Order: sequence, then structure tokens, then C-alpha cells
Amino acid sequence: MSARQNNKKRYQDNRGDQKKRRSNASGKHGTHKGGNQTPERQGNPEADSLADNFLFGHHAVVAALKEGRGNKLFLLEDAHGDKITELKQIAQEQAVPVKWVPKQKLDTMSDHGVHQGMVLAITPYQYLSLPELLEQTTEENPFYLILDGIEDPHNFGSILRTADAGGVNGIIIPKHRAVGITPIVVKTSTGAVEHVPVARVTNLSQAVKQLKEAGFWVFGTAMDGTDYRNWNAQGKIALIIGNEGRGMSAGLAKEVDELLTIPMTGHVQSLNAGVATGLLIYEAFRKRSGQL
Repeated sequence: MSARQNNKKRYQDNRGDQKKRRSNASGKHGTHKGGNQTPERQGNPEADSLADNFLFGHHAVVAALKEGRGNKLFLLEDAHGDKITELKQIAQEQAVPVKWVPKQKLDTMSDHGVHQGMVLAITPYQYLSLPELLEQTTEENPFYLILDGIEDPHNFGSILRTADAGGVNGIIIPKHRAVGITPIVVKTSTGAVEHVPVARVTNLSQAVKQLKEAGFWVFGTAMDGTDYRNWNAQGKIALIIGNEGRGMSAGLAKEVDELLTIPMTGHVQSLNAGVATGLLIYEAFRKRSGQL
């Protein structure tokens, strides 16, 4: 079974359990101000993922529907066109009910995001554990990204999109003090989140040690290090991308096998996290595909 099929099965297996839990929560707690939030989610910005279990935007909605994560599709009343026809067809194939609603309803569900006339109520994203990620990866020499405290959902979504295009086999993120899979992340990834497995761990340093025990070479990013163009990216590798402002944490820096740097000559000696990650992913892709 492929990694994509594995993820789809996990989502489908959890779909019934999620519905039961939501039903029980509704019966016990009633309706809460601010949407369908349970008390555990209220006031907790790190309470996982997709706010109110909605995502929006054409690419994100299509990808989630095809992966079996849709519960109900909301479309703008009187909307028509090829994209709407496509969505209705996929929803029918996946036995997902469709409801036509006014724009105000879609604005509310998407928190006034650019929903393009479509919002999907979904089964929440199911993160993998690191052992699960390792177990389901079929590549002999996988390439993982470790995101050390990325906080901007647009950066995370952009990284997911590039990771999918550049052959990354999985992404590892920390459970705390970092963005998770949010609606903005999903939309910015244009559906890539459905194809790149994401593992979430409590301690990144412990995760790095586990990867080393599994035979990985671990690389970090810093201002002073090996020119990334001289990077030996062969074999099992994991690349750490630091926080947008603080960079890679000192604790993780002690664990890496080698530090990489991207040379710069301008006045601003830093790159956007998504841009830097893109350069490094494609350098690894070039080296690993034999295009030296």
C-alpha cells in the first residue's frame, strides 16, 4: 500500500469516530459561541489544525474530496461553471452531500478567507507519529524536512507545495510553538498537504536522534556553514529549516551532522523561509536525481 493510500485509509477509518465524537460533544455541551468549538478548543490556539473543521479554495477542496476527507460541501448559491461541475461530480462519487448557501455563510465558515465560492466541512487532519512516518515511507533513501518552529501558515503551505514538487517524502513538525495544518496552510499548499505526510512530535531533538539511529544524515541551516551547492545530498537525509526570525534552535544545531548556508551578497542577509527551503529542496533534488 502506498503512502498516499495509507493516509487515505487513516482518514476514512477516523471519519466515523470523528462524527461520533462531534455528536456526543454536541449533546453534552450544546452550541458554543464562536462556532462549533468544544471547550477543549476554546482559548487554545495550538488545539490542532483546521478551525471548525472547514477548508476552502478550489485546489484544497478538490484534493480533500478525492482523499475521502469531505463530510459536506457548501457551494455559493447560483454558482456555475466548470469548477462547480467538477466539484459536484467528485462529491457525488464520494457520497458527500452538497448544500447551496449564500456568500455570507461561506464568508463566515472561511473566516472571511478567499473561498472562491466553495467550503468543505472535513474530517480533521490526522498527523503521523515519527515511527509511523518511517514505517510507511517506501523510498530506500528518503528525504525528510524538519520544520523548527515555522509560525507563518503561508510559509508552511508554500513549503508543503514545494516539498510535493521536489520529492520530499515527509515533513516533521513540533507539537508546540509552531503552526499546524490550518485552513490557510491547506489553501496555500494548493492540495499538496494531501500528498506529503506530516508527522508531529513533542521533541524535535529526540526526533533527530531517532532519525540518526535509523541511518539518516541530518543537515541544518545557518549563516555560517557549507555552501549549499557543495551539499552531499545522497542517501537518507533530513534537512532542518529554522524559525522565520530566530533561525534554528541552539539545541538542534548541536545535533546536526553538517550546517548549510545559502551565499548572499545583498544588504538583507536573510531569505524568506519558504524561498530558502525551495532553493535547498531543489538542490537536493538535482543532486539526488544525478544532475550534478
